[in-house]
Amino acid sequence: MMSLRVLQIGMDPNIIDFSPWPGQDAATLRTRIVAGEDALRGTGLEVVTCPLSGDADAAESAVAAHLADRGFDVIEIGAGLRTSHEYTLVFERVINTVAALQPGVPVCFNDSPRRRWTPSAVVSDGTERKPRRVAGERTCPRRSGVRAHASST
Repeated sequence: MMSLRVLQIGMDPNIIDFSPWPGQDAATLRTRIVAGEDALRGTGLEVVTCPLSGDADAAESAVAAHLADRGFDVIEIGAGLRTSHEYTLVFERVINTVAALQPGVPVCFNDSPRRRWTPSAVVSDGTERKPRRVAGERTCPRRSGVRAHASST
């Protein structure tokens, strides 16, 4: 069985203003992101990252380039992109680019580098079992076979 392919789209830690979060910085965030990616890969997922600058045109081009190269089973949008008013235009362009270039792909959201998506059970013939709720998990929408977990990183 082929592994699920996940495209993680988020803001490049180097452009984030960390002044509202004392003790946080780009290096710390990057370490947490890499640990989360490694945890996902450890579950058998193929993870591709797409870090974005704060420029909407550049973000749209970066996402389009990733989607042109290959198909993905799920697109994960990072909390920094989704929740910052500063990046609303970038977020809008990312969502519209994903919808235009890969219609129907499930879009999932994390709420920190520690909370990521992991595959649900898949029957040997490739059909999905209905994921059951597990404390601390959220199921990704539609047919993705992906659900969230809080990693230990």
